[in-house]
Amino acid sequence: MPNVNTYDLLKWLHLVAFAVAGGAAVVALLLSGFEDTREDLRGLAATVWSKVVAWGFRLAFLLGVVLLVMKIQVGDHPFDHRYLHFKITLAVLLLAFSEMAPRALARAKRGAAMLALMLFLLTSFLGVAGKSLLGRTPGSQARPVAPIPTLQAQ
Repeated sequence: MPNVNTYDLLKWLHLVAFAVAGGAAVVALLLSGFEDTREDLRGLAATVWSKVVAWGFRLAFLLGVVLLVMKIQVGDHPFDHRYLHFKITLAVLLLAFSEMAPRALARAKRGAAMLALMLFLLTSFLGVAGKSLLGRTPGSQARPVAPIPTLQAQ
């Protein structure tokens, strides 16, 4: 049976939760545009946001913290990378605007939801290209890292 790397599994769950939340954010914003003209859709955007988007971002944030702790436990120094400082800041702001969005969407205000979507795009860009764009902090060096534990599938 193949070995299942716990870190990689959590990283994929982090990615899937983040992608589902981002896609649902686009759907919720599209629904909010139709709520003005169709009475049967009124309140649906706020419901979609509070049930899918907010929980997806919460789960992705929680898994990101767990991944960060796992890297620190094996002796890696993730804060040597500049992009991580920006990514964590954007993730906290994303979480804050995501929590404000359902109430705003219920009042037909799209500002918090639009900002959350913009922060989603910026955070995902930093997650993909941040390490190569920003590099390490000055004075930090690559250090040897202990192997991450694996789970043996039965």
